[in-house]
Amino acid sequence: MRLLGRRSEPVEHPFRAMPSDEGGRGSARAAMPTAALGTLPWGRPTVLIERIGQREVVTAACPVALALDLVPGMAAAHARALVGDLDVRDADAGGDQAWIDRLALHAVTHWTPIASPSGADGIWLDLTGTSHLHGGEVRFCARMLRFLARIGFTGRVGVAGTAGAAHAIARFGGEAVTILAPGAEAAALAGVPIAALRLEPQALAAAARFGLERVGDLYPMPRGPLAKRLGLSTVTRLDQALGRAAEPIVPVIPFEAPEVSRRLLEPIATPEAIAQVITDLVDDLVAVLRARGLGVRAAVITAERVDGADQHLGIGASRATRDPRHLVRMFGLKIDRLEPGLGIEAMRLVVPHSEPLGARIAGALIPDSDAQPDLAPAIDQLAGRAGEDAVFRIGLEQSDVPERAVRRLGALAEPQGWPAWKRPVRILPRPELLSHVVALLPDHAPRRFTWRGKPYRVIAGDGPERIHGEWWRTDRELWAVRDYFRVEVDGGQRFWLFRRGDGVVPETGDLSWYLHGFFG
Repeated sequence: MRLLGRRSEPVEHPFRAMPSDEGGRGSARAAMPTAALGTLPWGRPTVLIERIGQREVVTAACPVALALDLVPGMAAAHARALVGDLDVRDADAGGDQAWIDRLALHAVTHWTPIASPSGADGIWLDLTGTSHLHGGEVRFCARMLRFLARIGFTGRVGVAGTAGAAHAIARFGGEAVTILAPGAEAAALAGVPIAALRLEPQALAAAARFGLERVGDLYPMPRGPLAKRLGLSTVTRLDQALGRAAEPIVPVIPFEAPEVSRRLLEPIATPEAIAQVITDLVDDLVAVLRARGLGVRAAVITAERVDGADQHLGIGASRATRDPRHLVRMFGLKIDRLEPGLGIEAMRLVVPHSEPLGARIAGALIPDSDAQPDLAPAIDQLAGRAGEDAVFRIGLEQSDVPERAVRRLGALAEPQGWPAWKRPVRILPRPELLSHVVALLPDHAPRRFTWRGKPYRVIAGDGPERIHGEWWRTDRELWAVRDYFRVEVDGGQRFWLFRRGDGVVPETGDLSWYLHGFFG
């Protein structure tokens, strides 16, 4: 009645405990304890299948399925026959490749500038010159495995002197992290299967016919017979893994810079012709930028001369722009720096630095008198003539000492937090010592002083403004005190002076006087 009656509870399959006719494969499932399966990430054996022609083939298997001898390449019908409660899912090659691409982009932006997908199940990472930034190769590998675990992946890492050796030991080494010493690739690869060399299926079938199972079996063979029996690609893969042939890694590019180019029918050398080509390049670039919603912050023109000596011309914008007239005007300010030589046969315009730039509100029919003018075009032209470092604004730095309280900002930046005390228009980089100072201590401005050999008589003064030293920077400023005064002399000049010390406690300063700035 349990098997044939109408019962709601599940029953065991009557033939599950019978020995299999496939050489004991079915007995592996019964021999595995149920408690052991419950401790694994997969409660049921899971495989991914893909349709190839009229057949469904297993493309990937979980650890439980691998323990039951369900391996990739097996027919899906055969796998279902071996395991009754098999969880069969469709493979998503596009989704897998999307994940690999995302991991490669993450590696480029966070780990190393050279990274590339390695098939559908791995990525290449070139750690040359970058491993020390992460604490060494061992710590970097551990950090990467922890990152993969956080996003739900497991992985194995192989570090070697060649890309082929790293690929082989990561997939066939058996350890979570394997780091080979320099020059140890041949010894490490000798015991791994030939499939680790990424050979074609025909080459693997031929190697099986000749009894070649390990990579070390290929070492003593002459190269000519090896290439004839297994193909020339086998010799190339072997040389790449051992470091005898180069295998460059083509890195992924997280952002493709906008670029346009023009190849000329005849070389040009006149300023008029060069200016016309620049105008055409800018028009082409603006169309590309508008389609991508970007604006130019920096652009570089490369002029390819007939003699092979390239000329470069770069501009920078204080604010993202794609105004063609403004860009042409900025290039026109520097066009005299191009040396055409015997002639320019091609020109290329690249935007290495761009920013998102959306639509802007057009000007109204009646202009608003309170609207602030756009200073970006004027600043760009000034920077083009005088240099990028010549146009800037002064911003506030968090410091009470005047020479430390200001810093350079961008020309379009808006400084905030200016102190309530008046500050001079110009401050000297270093205060200059005054001599022959006559002043009444402790709180009066000087009556007379001499600066740069010229005597001055003070007719008005205001102060003092006391500024204490920043004791957390250096011990010399622990008790330092400055008393600043604004004074006006006979000729109408106004200076900013200070005295070291408060005039009472000797540790605060030696009572020497200095000139620090000018008010006009």
